[in-house]
Amino acid sequence: MAKTTKKETNNKKNEPKAEGQRSWKLTKQHKFVVGCLLVLFSVALLVAFISFYINGQSDQSVVNELGDRSQTVQNWLGKFGAFLADGIVYKGFGIASFILVRLFFLTGMFLALELSTKKLKNIWFWDLFAIIVVSILFGFFATSAPELGGTIGYELNLFSQDYIGKTGTLLMLLFGLIVYLIFKIKLSPEKIQSYFDSTKKELKSELSTLNKPSQADSAYNLEEFAVEDQDEELDNIHLKTEDTQFEINKEALKPTISNSSEIDLNPVLKPLQMSINPVTETPVHTEEFVIEKNEEEDIIEENLASRLVADFGLFDPTLDLSNYKFPTLDLLKEYSTGGITINQEELEENKNRIVDTLRNYKIEIAQIKATVGPSVTLYEIVPEAGIRISKIKSLEDDIALSLSALGIRIIAPIPGKGTIGIEVPNKNPTMVSMKSVIGSAKFQEAEMELPIALGKTISNETFVVDLAKMPHLLMAGATGQGKSVGLNAVLTSLLYKKHPAEVKFVLVDPKKVELTLFNKIERHYLAKLPDTEDAIITDNAKVVNTLNSLCVEMDNRYSLLKDAMVRNIKEYNDKFKSRKLNPEAGHRFLPYIILVVDEFADLIMTAGKEVEVPIARLAQLARAIGIHLIIATQRPSVNVITGLIKANFPARIAFRVTSKIDSRTILDTQGADQLIGRGDLLYTNGNDVVRVQCAFIDTPEVEKITDFIGSQKAYATAYLLPEFVGEENGINLDIDISERDTLFREAAEIIVNAQQGSASLLQRKLKLGYNRAGRLIDQLEAAGIVGPFEGSKARSVNILDMNALDQFFNNEQN
Repeated sequence: MAKTTKKETNNKKNEPKAEGQRSWKLTKQHKFVVGCLLVLFSVALLVAFISFYINGQSDQSVVNELGDRSQTVQNWLGKFGAFLADGIVYKGFGIASFILVRLFFLTGMFLALELSTKKLKNIWFWDLFAIIVVSILFGFFATSAPELGGTIGYELNLFSQDYIGKTGTLLMLLFGLIVYLIFKIKLSPEKIQSYFDSTKKELKSELSTLNKPSQADSAYNLEEFAVEDQDEELDNIHLKTEDTQFEINKEALKPTISNSSEIDLNPVLKPLQMSINPVTETPVHTEEFVIEKNEEEDIIEENLASRLVADFGLFDPTLDLSNYKFPTLDLLKEYSTGGITINQEELEENKNRIVDTLRNYKIEIAQIKATVGPSVTLYEIVPEAGIRISKIKSLEDDIALSLSALGIRIIAPIPGKGTIGIEVPNKNPTMVSMKSVIGSAKFQEAEMELPIALGKTISNETFVVDLAKMPHLLMAGATGQGKSVGLNAVLTSLLYKKHPAEVKFVLVDPKKVELTLFNKIERHYLAKLPDTEDAIITDNAKVVNTLNSLCVEMDNRYSLLKDAMVRNIKEYNDKFKSRKLNPEAGHRFLPYIILVVDEFADLIMTAGKEVEVPIARLAQLARAIGIHLIIATQRPSVNVITGLIKANFPARIAFRVTSKIDSRTILDTQGADQLIGRGDLLYTNGNDVVRVQCAFIDTPEVEKITDFIGSQKAYATAYLLPEFVGEENGINLDIDISERDTLFREAAEIIVNAQQGSASLLQRKLKLGYNRAGRLIDQLEAAGIVGPFEGSKARSVNILDMNALDQFFNNEQN
């Protein structure tokens, strides 16, 4: 049976195929034709791709209108080349698309020359792998040039960054490169080690060859000197070589031995010593001379600085206002005389209700302790063993219901303690006065550069922080919860502690009424631009120039620190006080500059990125040179407190907000929505969250302080910031009517009908590329139809209706 089956199979192989069944195997002619086609296609792709990177931008608006024969393109392969380049390079893989040229060329050559396709499969796999990796690489690094990475590389890069972040994307790309180097290029540690070993061997061989000729030359010189004095004896030696060898050798050796001593002593060594000595003696004298000069200069500089300090003492920056007197505590009002009043009945009642509520949910308490603060009492609970903390945390609303109190906040657990905290507001809160905070020993004896007394904690301790260590402060909260009072407390703390020569304020007040009282101390503490009248900035248009001026001041200060070879403003000022820096070289005493913005959301609404960018730049770099930022806002939303702002403001103060989302926006955690208001705040500097009752300072108190300072002798002017010269807002526009675009009138009609001057509108309506739409907007601006560029806003339209537009064109023709 087996034999019969074999025969049947053999017969089936030998049977001719039916007419309907044809073999699709390519013949030699077919392979050659397809191979030539692929090679020529690869050349066409190369021409189209190169032309795209030279003239691609001018063809961008014509790609979607290839059917219109009136349109012309700059691509060397015509409209077809523009279509290919736009689809493969711009919308595809970017500069990595050139690898496709190699793939098609090699495929065509393999087919035309009838080579084995096994290697071709390997080439296709690794080249496609390289296309993806290179495209994502350019999409990661060249974000400003999307044509390098292509749309696919850009989108893949964004997709990976959404899930694994920038660091994860970079690590993934490095792994792809390592895989390509190992499997495609066959790179291994053994090859790298062998390469370095071979280079070491080559270096050793070169050094050995360099040493050998020097020895041969010296021997050759000695032989020359030995032979020069006995020419006659050498002639005799050559004559005697015909007879006997032994006699020739003896006679030849005698004169060389006898003359060698003479050669070593007199003729060889003396001229060498004479040639070396004069060369070695001269540089020794010059080196000693230079060293002596350097030592003298160092001694002179040290003596000069020490002599100036001995004669005049350390430089005193407060000398111009040496009679300046700091404000006294009498100017501040005392709101409470007896301190915190402890209501024993209220404490017992709250304790019993907390214990009963927890027992209802079968949670036993081992210990409870109460700490009374100005406005909030902290109950510290130690639960019995085996009780889950999350179970207590979930009973926050139930405890608030049993206590009939607003703003119950549970801290589970308290950092640094083995307890759980429950903060309960007092029925009769005690007001914290600014006088009690400023007069406390913790503030008066604080050894800080910029001490700020915010208020008192739950344990009734004065809460003092250093603005120089923060280094910037973000304050946010709902309307009427105490932000403006908090800003006044910050400014008052610095006025009580720092001399006018040591700190300057740049105040931005969009509300125009909150910080106007500080106008009285303009020539003492405030800083402003040279050509402005008011030091307090109330116009949002001037804020951008002020922020850019601070950036210029920052750059100037960094150059001074670089020349002085110090790292921060404290080291620089100490060096300047010790008279080690020359004022004639531009050095000066640098006061701290504090930028205070009362309503940041209003600036973001009006100016947008023009304000956010310089503030972010100052927040990133200005810490070392003494420029610090305090920003307050009543709208803690994500578009106001952006990620860029939050990353550079680690110190944050949150007053009461209305939702947990706002609390997470400010503090990255909830809790601010459970505050009770009226100055109740949470402070964090990247570590723990501290609850503080802000000190209250009223407008009459601020007015008394500013009157006291303003009545004293002041500087001639306010501290002048460097003048900022911005770039030209406008550009050179073509006004010649003959050079206008053919779609100029149609574009003008679209702009006037929509009453919105934007290039994106023209792109959508006229189906144009960005470059042509931008040129049309520039021509419309030159003609006066649309207004100038206004940042993120759309341009204003100067012509109101179509009748006015027709009249405009008629006047131009006449």
